[in-house]
Amino acid sequence: MKSLLLLSVLAALAVAALCYESHESMESYEISPFINRRYANTFISSQQRWRAKAQERIRERTKPAYEINREACDDHKLCERYAMIYGYNAAYNRYARQLRGRK
Repeated sequence: MKSLLLLSVLAALAVAALCYESHESMESYEISPFINRRYANTFISSQQRWRAKAQERIRERTKPAYEINREACDDHKLCERYAMIYGYNAAYNRYARQLRGRK
């Protein structure tokens, strides 16, 4: 009987701990959780948008060396397989650099 009482108390504590609802979960029940279409882009100024677009164009034009090496290695299956095991730098040094030296 004692063990049954202890088991029921432990079960009640477990249910209370698992069914507790915090205030963070109540955020989904707000009346209008989404921003109106008109005001969706107002938190970013037009100057910030222009600056971000310019930076993206610069990043596209000037790729880092490792990205160029990776693209060169992706064109050849053997280089790609070698890269999966040893990494792209080692694969580029073994395959793509030799191919570029021949050309």
